[in-house]
Amino acid sequence: MSRIATPSVQSATGATAEVYAQIRKAAGSVPNTFAAIGAHGPAALKAVLQAEAVLSSGGLTRQDQETIKLLVSEVTGCDYCVAAHSMLGKMAGLKPEALKQLRAGQPTGDAKRDALARFVRLLVETRGTIAESEFAAIRAAGYTDAQLVDISLAIALVIFTNTFNRINDTELDFPAVQ
Repeated sequence: MSRIATPSVQSATGATAEVYAQIRKAAGSVPNTFAAIGAHGPAALKAVLQAEAVLSSGGLTRQDQETIKLLVSEVTGCDYCVAAHSMLGKMAGLKPEALKQLRAGQPTGDAKRDALARFVRLLVETRGTIAESEFAAIRAAGYTDAQLVDISLAIALVIFTNTFNRINDTELDFPAVQ
């Protein structure tokens, strides 16, 4: 059970109800993490959704975005986000075996994806301190300056939800990942 009391999504009013309606329109339902954030910080949830829209219109593929979010969630130990981004990764076309390999820090056989995974893991584990050789490696893999901005945004967004879910111990509403 989550630590922060969250009223039912159906009872929401005002700004919270508006942002929930936006989520339902896009996703069909309001995930527990968004319900809890929106109940107590509708402006924060709206900011997250706006940043997600910016990320979606950027230069990273949906698979790249889910690779980043899954990897960061695994490194930070957020079971909720690992489950969510495993499912979203599958929906984006990532194979179940690739998802397992990414989580385990193993190569997937896709050189560009593996370069991204290595770079993201390194950024998270070193709090963003990287050697020139690591910067050169991600550039050599084909990532542009604009995509490096998007990578940074994706990391920031998922760290926010990872942190909130760790505080809240958000109840899982996605299939658990073994």
